Amino acid sequence: MASPAPTQTVRPLDTLRFETSGPPQITSVVAEHLRLLGAAPAARHGREDRPAAPRRARTAPTGPASAPGATAPGATTLGGPGFGPARATTGWADPASGLVDEATIQAATGIMAVHGRRDGGPRGLAVDYAATATAVLTVQGLLADLVGQARGRTATGPLATSADRAGLLAVSQYLAAAGADEGEAADIAPGGPPFTSADGILFELETLDPGAWAAFWKALDAPAEALRAGWRPFQFRYATACAPFPPALHTTAGSHGWERIRRAAAASGAEVCALRPLARRAAEHDGAAPWSLTPAATGAPALWPGPAVAAAAGRPLAGLTVLEAGRRIQAPLAAHLLGLLGAEIIRIEPPGGDPLRGMPPACSGISARWLALNRGKKAVEIDIKSESDRHRLRELAAGADVFLHNWAPGKAAALGLDADDLARVHPALVYAYTSGWAGRLDGAPMGTDFMVQARTGVGEAVRPSDELPAPSLMTLLDVLGGLLGAEAVLAGLLLRERTGRGVRVDSSLLGAADTLTGPVLRRAARGANPRRPAGFRRPLPTADGWVAPADADARAAAAHDLRGLTTAEALTRLRERGLSATAVTTDLSALHHDPRLTAPIGRDAYGAPAVPDPWSFA
Repeated sequence: MASPAPTQTVRPLDTLRFETSGPPQITSVVAEHLRLLGAAPAARHGREDRPAAPRRARTAPTGPASAPGATAPGATTLGGPGFGPARATTGWADPASGLVDEATIQAATGIMAVHGRRDGGPRGLAVDYAATATAVLTVQGLLADLVGQARGRTATGPLATSADRAGLLAVSQYLAAAGADEGEAADIAPGGPPFTSADGILFELETLDPGAWAAFWKALDAPAEALRAGWRPFQFRYATACAPFPPALHTTAGSHGWERIRRAAAASGAEVCALRPLARRAAEHDGAAPWSLTPAATGAPALWPGPAVAAAAGRPLAGLTVLEAGRRIQAPLAAHLLGLLGAEIIRIEPPGGDPLRGMPPACSGISARWLALNRGKKAVEIDIKSESDRHRLRELAAGADVFLHNWAPGKAAALGLDADDLARVHPALVYAYTSGWAGRLDGAPMGTDFMVQARTGVGEAVRPSDELPAPSLMTLLDVLGGLLGAEAVLAGLLLRERTGRGVRVDSSLLGAADTLTGPVLRRAARGANPRRPAGFRRPLPTADGWVAPADADARAAAAHDLRGLTTAEALTRLRERGLSATAVTTDLSALHHDPRLTAPIGRDAYGAPAVPDPWSFA
């Protein structure tokens, strides 16, 4: 189809309308994001629906699976002037799999196992993490379809995604490590932050510098052997989702008041952050969207590939080029998703290559975790400290459609590589920055996953009321932040196609936290208890493993003592009584042959496990 003529569009989905149905934990987020991007609910019964607040999942543990339509697959249609309808089907999993809600998805895909490593056994996240990720992936697919249409290709036909695929994507790095040629570089055993001060303050500690780590603990008179032994599990906790510290470190923290601990952090260069209650986060929450899109002030010539290139390609972003300067998870995952949608990804790496390529464990000599996020990307080595290499980077940006990075705040501007700088060489560029805080909170600590979890109340939200607040050591926000980063880039590409202007897009871990805890923050703002009840999403032990009942059936299932039964026998007993449950995956390598999943886990060219693409296209 012909590309739509440039318009006075302010948001990428202005003038478009949508309809959505299906599990409310998923569709509520889909609807909210489509509205924030400018779409309106479709008219029904001869009138236009008011843009009411999207449906929310119930707060009681029996709510999600008991609501009408909560387990049935749903559908979303998005379209309007200049576009054919983009369609997506979304649900929990294959109806025959027995995965019927958030709890059973977390159990089957390994989320419970990874989140529970700190505690020594599987635990469910008390937030709807898989549903939220599924919703963002659904919106991504719809936006990609519209971008493809704007560039001259026909609508892709219905795309499909499911919560089990979203769950596998969330654990893809842990799954890759479990299938590597060698073992982990650090022990997987119970333990980890937060620490507790003498006056009862729960706090997170963050530093990337072993010298700062040592200086912090020396200032608190920790035993030298304990601080030395604690660095390695602390350093690898992002990879292993646990940190079995020497008990002496917790004892040391508990012997000093909070002010003394803050002074030690300030003097050492480490950072500490007290865990913030959800009620305090709700009181300060500004209601901002999880991303921002800022069009360039003036129009620009169409420098991106023409309709003929796009129409002949397979995936909706084929013919587009993304230049990625990302480290660790957030930006690399965003670029990885754009690559799965058809874009060519060119990574900017330092001289000698990304050092994380060597992070153990490895497959065929390359980090399995690194491959989970970066397989299939091209790489160019550039020393951004060199003016001549920065000139090369600008030349690359002049031929790209997207420049994506997650450098430290202020670094791009200091290097002359900020949005305004690159707009001079490519006025139609989509410039994307995935950050920690997006500049929205004064005095915020280091913008890393666990610090953002601590500061935003996620540490309280992910655990039921009978557990102490503690940020999950699974990289929840890095992954969800990467998903939102890709969503923001797709929105920026669509806005560029509709206006003829370049766009700056900003996303953040803060936006990921607020997206994940949205229903919880609304409960807190109303003065209701924001936390889930005791035992929420806690698996039940069997003689040889664990079973996780669906949320709606959890109370009834807990009345049965299953410890003398095998997992298979326990599931049979519960099902005979009309209760839904599934086995909890505790060995991630077993996922390769799990019949509950809608698509198989494969191996890449290096032999590393590769989760299925989160979407399938008709």
